[in-house]
Amino acid sequence: MRLACATLGHVPVDVAAPRYAPADVGIGVVHLGIGAFHRAHQAVFFDDLIAQGGGDWRICGVSLRSAGVRAQLADQDCLYTLVERDAEGERLRIIGSVAEILVAGEQREAVIARLAAPATQLVTLTITEKGYCHDPATGAINVDHPDIVHDLASPAAPRSSIGLLVTALAQRRASGGGPLTILSCDNLPHNGALLRGVVLALAGARDAALAAWIETSIAFPASMVDRIVPATTDADIGALTQRIGMVDRGMVKSEPFRQWVIEDWFAGARPALDTVGAQFVADVRPFEHAKLRMLNGAHSTIAYLGLFHGYETVDAAMADRRIAAVVDQLMREAESTLPPIAGLDPQAYATALQARFCNPALQHRLAQIAMDGSQKIPQRLLGTMADVHAAGGTPRAAATGVAAWLRHFSSAHLNDPLADRLRAAVSDDVAMLVARALSIESIFGPLGRQQWCRDLIVEMMP
Repeated sequence: MRLACATLGHVPVDVAAPRYAPADVGIGVVHLGIGAFHRAHQAVFFDDLIAQGGGDWRICGVSLRSAGVRAQLADQDCLYTLVERDAEGERLRIIGSVAEILVAGEQREAVIARLAAPATQLVTLTITEKGYCHDPATGAINVDHPDIVHDLASPAAPRSSIGLLVTALAQRRASGGGPLTILSCDNLPHNGALLRGVVLALAGARDAALAAWIETSIAFPASMVDRIVPATTDADIGALTQRIGMVDRGMVKSEPFRQWVIEDWFAGARPALDTVGAQFVADVRPFEHAKLRMLNGAHSTIAYLGLFHGYETVDAAMADRRIAAVVDQLMREAESTLPPIAGLDPQAYATALQARFCNPALQHRLAQIAMDGSQKIPQRLLGTMADVHAAGGTPRAAATGVAAWLRHFSSAHLNDPLADRLRAAVSDDVAMLVARALSIESIFGPLGRQQWCRDLIVEMMP
């Protein structure tokens, strides 16, 4: 038996099912990048919102490359199970907020039509850092990116997420679809401003009038999301089948903790997400600053050090006192760069983060975190290095994380859009490796030309 609306009556009584009839709720959200994180995070908030009668906020999920998620969910009415795990056990609930899955590469026109539809009030994105087709060192659009080159030449058949948005916004404008809010949920500093900048740059290159309309009609709020969501394994699916008596190929797993902080800037209807645990704030920057430098910076450091020392999961790496000590020091370095944040005790936050990292039930694989380091290191570790040094300190832990990443260039686990350039930097001579790596301007920017930075990374090389 497979999980579906018709089989919901067969789930065990201790598994929470949707408290509404999914088919009776309209689509108001389009989400680009419907991977495990979205299904374990934003979709859960919307599930809660719909359950309390919050309106037509079901989700059209868009898979940008692979048809895998559609294959998992299409024959189970887009229902799936969220398994929350910690040392005390697990809690299961079935999520009903996803209404349909479209694959951009095969259903481009349908995706554009959804984005342009008047009923669509909100577009959310988890497309990873590399999906923004930008220069990580400056935040500007990379006009030499192959997908951007393609989208400028063939605007009716966009390949990038940014091109897809611009083409859909042009259609929305032409059809009178009205204002729209586009909300980045990726781990990037100032993600709303960054998204707005690359969209306007591409739109302006196509049509100045379109860019002017976007400036006045489209909101690009920033947001900060937090939840640890490891990749699902076949063993997870098998265990769930035994638990609920039916097959769910689309299940996701997570820790219990979740957080969503959203800049209160909407162009049209605003979902009442603050009634189900999200926070609307005037300025997201302090929250994203803390999360990027303390959680994400630590995660990357754990991943690269852990893989270097032969570990496979975060909790196993954190059991190594050497790695745990670096993480503890990194927390202090990152904390020293933060402004005062109302409602946030940095020391308590650091303690809570380290406890979350040690959760043995998640089995969060280091190779998953280590992906796309060239797109992540600038905001996760380089900012901490620069700010600690500017304040007269020595950012040894942040430099250790960067040094471990450089060692990762020669790893079999390397999975990065700049993989060829990173492998070309590999050298048996540590100083040469560091010099070659720091010369990659799109990653290190001006910091790569600072002798203190080079010397410190050489010193901290594992």
